Amino acid sequence: QVQLVESGGGLVQAGGSLGLSCAASGNIFSIRTMGWYRQAPGKQRDVVAAITRGGITNYADSVKGRFTISRDNAKNMVYLQMNSLKPEDTAVYYCNAVPLAIPGSWGQGTQVTVSS
Repeated sequence: QVQLVESGGGLVQAGGSLGLSCAASGNIFSIRTMGWYRQAPGKQRDVVAAITRGGITNYADSVKGRFTISRDNAKNMVYLQMNSLKPEDTAVYYCNAVPLAIPGSWGQGTQVTVSS
């Protein structure tokens, strides 16, 4: 069973950057598409970026051009580089398979807070 641990969040001013990392305890190479989700208080958890095993990426319109997702299958890692951050990017960020999350694998997430 794959377990996921997210890290790299923090407090940053608007316009700043953060890099998130997701470490998988199991082999993610077999997982076709991995992604980053985020959940703001009172809102549902949504996918903001996804990457296939072969490196094809897709982004939500709200982060396109600002966020970059990458993965290292050999290291079982998924990354999210976030630039030009906005207050509306404030949320808890999680990684998991897309479009269906792996049952029982949600990590604690990492908090990203962007101040105006």
